[in-house]
Amino acid sequence: MNDKAPIGITMGDPAGVGPEIICKALAEMDPGDRAETIVIGDLASMERARELVGGEFSFTTSGDGDCVRLVDVPVMDRDQLKDGQVSAAGGDTAFRCVEHAARMAMDGEISVIVTAPLNKAALHEAGHKYDGHTGMLAALTGAKSSFMLLASETLSTIHTSTHVSLRDATERATPERVLATIQAGNDHLKELGLSAPRIAVAGLNPHCGEGGIFGREELDFIEPAVRQAQAEKINVVGPIPADTVFYRAHKGEFDLVVAQYHDQGHIPIKLIAFDTTVNISLGLPIKRTSVDHGTAFDIAWKGRADHVNMNCAVAYARRMTKKPQFATAR
Repeated sequence: MNDKAPIGITMGDPAGVGPEIICKALAEMDPGDRAETIVIGDLASMERARELVGGEFSFTTSGDGDCVRLVDVPVMDRDQLKDGQVSAAGGDTAFRCVEHAARMAMDGEISVIVTAPLNKAALHEAGHKYDGHTGMLAALTGAKSSFMLLASETLSTIHTSTHVSLRDATERATPERVLATIQAGNDHLKELGLSAPRIAVAGLNPHCGEGGIFGREELDFIEPAVRQAQAEKINVVGPIPADTVFYRAHKGEFDLVVAQYHDQGHIPIKLIAFDTTVNISLGLPIKRTSVDHGTAFDIAWKGRADHVNMNCAVAYARRMTKKPQFATAR
């Protein structure tokens, strides 16, 4: 990776709000930040979005002048693409944008990938059977595992498992996976500048199982992982009942909560920071942030999409390229 390289923004599904929120974010950037940004997407879609939002900038595929650089990934079967609708054409374009960006990141041409939203149904319709960006990027980069971290101003959470059934999530809460999740979150926060991140691990069962009355996962799997992390000098405590740990983190007691499954972590952070939460992929050989919302087909190409989340994802990406200034806590 080359932290001095520009950041790259992937367009997402061209039938969704991705092109619009990218152009709105670009329009608000100062010229210096625009010069350090590359868009990976369909030129025709991005030009159309620029006109929709009245963006006073231009795209270039040659790198000339002070225009926004764009790597053209053209839509195939454009006649199949309809605004606000699921299509194989949209899903395939979104995939190829991410695929191209992953190669650029691996080659050091961009420092961080910022992803606009794709649609999983469209992705699968195009034959790309991934559960979303994180799994796709893990496959494209050859990563053995990956982790989803959601970050906001007052609460951040990393997930032991994500897009699996609740039954499968319970089975994935193994000591090895919980420990690896703690380690990934700790490493990331240290890279951002926290010298000793304060990490709390949520329990899986109600009241952390009440000593085995409501389940033994805490005793048999989660507690051993926490003890091992503590032996590695990681500043971590737990398991703590999920109905209190997120509140305590939100009030400033912890810098990060390890959630045991998708909704356990997503619900509290979206409740308090729905518009500003950033999705970060960890465990990959490249850096990636994303908006934490979908393609919003119902409002796509109507000029109504809110780009505040894209601004947050871009800001976090730029933060990941900076040399950390160490602090003890946020």
